[in-house]
Amino acid sequence: MVKLVLTLVVLVATIDTGRGSKKAGEEIAAAAPTDSIPQLPGWKLVWNDEFSGTSVDLTKWEYEVNGQGGGNNELQYYTANPSNSFVQDGELTIRAQKEAYLGKQYTSARMRTRNKGDWKYGRVEVRAKVPYGRGMWPAIWMLPTDREYGGWPMSGEIDIMECLGQDPWTIYGTIHFGQSVAAHQQMGGKYIRSGESFAVDFHVYTIEWDSTSIRWSVDGAQYFTAVKSSPFDKRFHLLLNVAVGGNWPGSPDEFTTFPQTMMVDYVRVYQRP
Repeated sequence: MVKLVLTLVVLVATIDTGRGSKKAGEEIAAAAPTDSIPQLPGWKLVWNDEFSGTSVDLTKWEYEVNGQGGGNNELQYYTANPSNSFVQDGELTIRAQKEAYLGKQYTSARMRTRNKGDWKYGRVEVRAKVPYGRGMWPAIWMLPTDREYGGWPMSGEIDIMECLGQDPWTIYGTIHFGQSVAAHQQMGGKYIRSGESFAVDFHVYTIEWDSTSIRWSVDGAQYFTAVKSSPFDKRFHLLLNVAVGGNWPGSPDEFTTFPQTMMVDYVRVYQRP
């Protein structure tokens, strides 16, 4: 989510793909694959949330509650309020609202799996539908659980999917690293879709991460590979959030309507057996 740009490597893939596949099934336990979840050759399901219950599963997720702006001068206050995040009809909804709350003009939610779902290497697959409108900044991303190399960006950051609401046809995948904030570096690519934007329907956002590289894909189409080992050789956890405003997307304008939502159909994490 941090966008201090000093070094940037970008590849662009412009591909018109079909809509993401329909939801394959429901699974409540973070256990082995069942008949309802497709098995992937060479991978073992180690953690998942199909959002098939009636509320957010707090054995898998925790809320970050704060109005600090994420280090990017964002405008929202992240809450644990059920109006900002809820499970309904087999989907998680993270909803950004325009409302006065503890000194902020917007509210939203930021959820993470820290110490409830932490992995070193694997395949992370999230089927989601993004919001739209200037100032909207949805993200599916990962941070180091133990920060063994130090604070940000020294221990790394993996952005599986980011999107700017004013350009919902473009998806970004990025890693952040470096020896200090002043020496921050990033490598990333973007995937540009023609036709319907990513805000119209659900799409599957995936990384495959091992000891030598991280590979990004959308709906099965790979669009970027970062060849990098350290600091991406430690445990990371997953985050889901919708930011409002900030250094990168800018502030909402008069054409941005609220509420805006990111809807998540499932989260699945696989590792090599």
